[in-house]
Amino acid sequence: MAAQNPSAAADHPPANGLGELDRLQQIVGVLLRHGFEDLVRRLGGAHLLAAAGRASHRNGISLQARLAPPARLRCALEELGPAFVKLGQVLAGRVDLLGPEWIAELEKLHNHVPAVPFEQLKPQLVSCLGGDPHEVFAWFDEQPLAAASIAQVHRARLHDGQEVVVKIRRPGVSETIGADVRLLERIAASAVRHWPELEPYRPVELVREFARSLARELDFTQECRNAERIAGQFAGHPEVVIPKVIWTWTHEGVNVQEWIDGIPGGDLARVDEAGLDRQELARKGAALVMKMVITDGFFHADPHPGNVIYLPGNRIALIDFGMVGKLSDRRRSELLDLLLGLVKRDAESVVEVLLDWTGGGRVSVATLAADIDNFLDAYHGVPLAELNLGRLLLDVTSVLRAHRLMLPADLALLIKVFITLEGLGRGLDPSFHMAQEALPLLRTAVRARYRPAALWQQAWRSVQRAASVLGGLPDDLVRMVRAVRRSGVQVHVEVHGLQQSVDQLDAAVSRLTVGLVVAALIIGSSIVMTVDAGPRLFGLPAFGLMGFTVAVLGALWLLRSIHRSGRHR
Repeated sequence: MAAQNPSAAADHPPANGLGELDRLQQIVGVLLRHGFEDLVRRLGGAHLLAAAGRASHRNGISLQARLAPPARLRCALEELGPAFVKLGQVLAGRVDLLGPEWIAELEKLHNHVPAVPFEQLKPQLVSCLGGDPHEVFAWFDEQPLAAASIAQVHRARLHDGQEVVVKIRRPGVSETIGADVRLLERIAASAVRHWPELEPYRPVELVREFARSLARELDFTQECRNAERIAGQFAGHPEVVIPKVIWTWTHEGVNVQEWIDGIPGGDLARVDEAGLDRQELARKGAALVMKMVITDGFFHADPHPGNVIYLPGNRIALIDFGMVGKLSDRRRSELLDLLLGLVKRDAESVVEVLLDWTGGGRVSVATLAADIDNFLDAYHGVPLAELNLGRLLLDVTSVLRAHRLMLPADLALLIKVFITLEGLGRGLDPSFHMAQEALPLLRTAVRARYRPAALWQQAWRSVQRAASVLGGLPDDLVRMVRAVRRSGVQVHVEVHGLQQSVDQLDAAVSRLTVGLVVAALIIGSSIVMTVDAGPRLFGLPAFGLMGFTVAVLGALWLLRSIHRSGRHR
């Protein structure tokens, strides 16, 4: 976390509307001191400039106002307090929204902040633990081990001799952040009204997602559940260590976990002194992240060097699970297609996945495809062993920014994880290439996706979904007719390439029909195969064999149709 002016942010939330106005004027004043007057005007804050401007002139324009805009923004966020520091950290992960110079500056917000004196923390700690920490623990160090914008960490020892770390939420931080988040929502809504070009980036939704993420991060019991879930994913993997949670003393505002004694991820000199194998650590780090992402769909979303610890035997420990990511089965399947498309320089596959992820908007598909093809062509002939996957993903996000396309939050977070992991791996081993490590894992995952059991499961789910839609169709039609009778019908028509849309819809309905027929043939033929009566062919019931044959032919036609549709999209 970055250094923060402790006097800048209020310790308690505004108690009424006047308090909110005072805080809003304070925010405007900080922005003015850091040279963002034009930004305030464009966000509709002209009516606040007079009062805030007088205060700003009394305090003098900050020297930081002479810095480059990214550095000025970082300084302003630091001064505005925990909610804005966390917002900056979230934005540092949105490589699809901000350029590299902004990301590099906002990443400095991961540095430490001044610690809170223990006497200010003690009342909350006593309340959560149910007693004085010096009595609850056999030993408690009042000097903090680390401090951040939301919490700070102290070392302690249980009465059974186990060494632990105690993470304590800063007093008043929940209320302060809650009030500031409400102001951020108002600012985001104002931004959309006064700055229409921001609409494709959905700032209001961005702030709401940020608020949900903060709520999870402020609840330390959620962080502990995340840690235990990931520990379960690595059960039977002794090379990966996750600290154990001491639930007896864990509370929403206090997190007590096992102390991990090892080498911080950024201390490469100590890694060499300990005789650890850098190349093996880099490979294991890549493998464990790929397992979390591709196999499990639940991953540590902030694997920077401060959250990685190296242990004897070339083992790796992960700490701080306040920020995690989740991927559905569908997302993981799409991610496989994207990564394989990038590694194999298949522009069509990359474009198809990106359009699914971003919704496409009003983007020109042909232009997007040409841009993707151009940047992939720059890697033509580059051996896989020399392919920089992090650089490749950054190029993808640059293309998205150029087309004003925004990724869903979970995927933007994931891309940031891959970029961070590539940097961490190259720090350990300059010859490390994420693409080379990832490709075997991706191929294994793809083979697993096309196993007969997996295909049958996918087909059965499709049949169930189709049956559910068809079964609910009469009720949907009844509700629609009733709604029309009550309110009438308003039709808004915007025709762009209508015939093409009709043709695509017709093809989709045809494929759905064939899929249902194939599924029915498979189920029916399976039943027929169990009947002994009737003619037989090759020792099997002839009608069942014929049904399976027709089903296979129909499935092959369906796969060919889908493949051709994807190629001509």
